[in-house]
Amino acid sequence: MKQYLDLCHRIVNEGKWVENERTGKRCLTVINADLTYDVANGEFPLVTTRRSFWKAAIAELLGYIRGYDNAADFRNLGTKSWDVNANQNAAWLANPYRKGEDDMGLVYGAVGRNFPKPDGGSIDLLRQIVDDLKKGVDNRGEIYTFYHPGVFHMGCLRPCLYSHHFSLLDGTLYLNSTQRSADVPLGLNWNMIQCYTFLALMAQITEHKAGQAFHKIVNAHIYEDQLELMRDVQLKREPLGAPKLWINPEIKSLEDLETWVTLDDFKVEDYEYHPSIQYPFAV
Repeated sequence: MKQYLDLCHRIVNEGKWVENERTGKRCLTVINADLTYDVANGEFPLVTTRRSFWKAAIAELLGYIRGYDNAADFRNLGTKSWDVNANQNAAWLANPYRKGEDDMGLVYGAVGRNFPKPDGGSIDLLRQIVDDLKKGVDNRGEIYTFYHPGVFHMGCLRPCLYSHHFSLLDGTLYLNSTQRSADVPLGLNWNMIQCYTFLALMAQITEHKAGQAFHKIVNAHIYEDQLELMRDVQLKREPLGAPKLWINPEIKSLEDLETWVTLDDFKVEDYEYHPSIQYPFAV
């Protein structure tokens, strides 16, 4: 929580204004931020200075793990996070690759679980990583990535949190995640939750101890219509005690995550929070 609030203060105090062509809004921006989540000690990075909807963040992660490319599938898991980009993004609505209502195209998990090869076919990046880690193999060349510039025109949104690199060291699993762009008031806490939960799940299904998740953010920003709420409301509040995340210990394989796992298999304990803040969302 302190890391998150420190970043918010840094943007408010040191950020520079940047015009964003995609949204037509200005962003108060800083470059480079590094956050660390101690999964080994259960330090769940859930924001307490406003209510954070952690269930939707985990539902979205499950959708990425399953390779979903349709907003309806994400809704069925418990999140509406892709409704707007799939159905209200003007450029995507006019895109000939869009297959119809709720279609997202080749984005996030749809790329990572089916990464296109130039010579034809595709690679399931996540399956390779899980199979190696279950054997105790740390293949430093295997990265679960959603970033494929060759298919950007075939999806509704370029990935923001786009790369997850798992490392096995002396029986402990670590994660390095890279994010090119972060909407700090609205989206970043979801990304924090996802990095933490992804490492916890991967350690559990590959039967290793979880270590730390290292989260690199390149461009961290606050949109101009979010600044007043962040500066004058959220940053005036005192953070509360850290909650804990419980994950069903019966989740034991990638197949479990692909099939029967639901939000009922996750619980957050001792979560105290300040009231919600309705930050504007930039499409």
